[in-house]
Amino acid sequence: MKHGDWFSKVPQVTFAFWVVKILATTVGETGGDALSMTLQLGYAVSSLIFLGFFLVTVTAQVLSRRYHPVFYWAVVVATTTVGTTTSDYLDRTLGLGYTKSSILLFAAVLAVLAAWRFSTGHIAVDQITSRTDETFYWVTILLSNTLGTALGDFLADTAGVGFERGALVFAALIALVALAHLFTPIPKPLLFWAAYVLTRPLGATLGDTLTKPHADGGLALGRIWSSLVIGAAMVAVIALTSLRRPARVPEPQLIPDEAA
Repeated sequence: MKHGDWFSKVPQVTFAFWVVKILATTVGETGGDALSMTLQLGYAVSSLIFLGFFLVTVTAQVLSRRYHPVFYWAVVVATTTVGTTTSDYLDRTLGLGYTKSSILLFAAVLAVLAAWRFSTGHIAVDQITSRTDETFYWVTILLSNTLGTALGDFLADTAGVGFERGALVFAALIALVALAHLFTPIPKPLLFWAAYVLTRPLGATLGDTLTKPHADGGLALGRIWSSLVIGAAMVAVIALTSLRRPARVPEPQLIPDEAA
């Protein structure tokens, strides 16, 4: 492990990372729908609740001096729930529809990545050691999870693919990204963020497959219980895998942006 890894505030990108990410995005879909639909709070109110959750968790993550799995994955779940309700608000309440909102969010992700590259000279993946990189990292994640929700709904509903087949389509696209990672010279950060976007609609379609009515192609499982079970599985995977970084350097500090 390189010395810089000890200071990074995000986990290493391993197979376990992607398993937890898919579980997090799935629970984000079922949890977001549980508040907005099952508890009938609506998209706007649910978005505000999850935005508050996101602000609390991301503050804890930013203020921490090292990678902490509880803080990190809590923020990821928060971005998926915010992404679910925000996407639904754009699609349905504002009436943009899945196509327009997907295009708008895709452009936003590209704009943030371009600004990140312009500001720092790089796009980070698992080496987040400055405040600037950390800010861009979480903004990109928030937008990519919102985009992923819209893409999942677009494929399942607008394109008429359905939830089960939609999950298979996104799983196949992720497999193609993995092959590109292994066998092509495409920059790894671009492939990472492509996979990050695609795991969100995979989780969204999996979540919808579990909770939507039989008439809509789902299994009609309860949103609240599904969220609890998936959340428990996510915690178990984090606990049973080595996502933690070795704490060889006590109390590491973020490198100032000027020195990054």
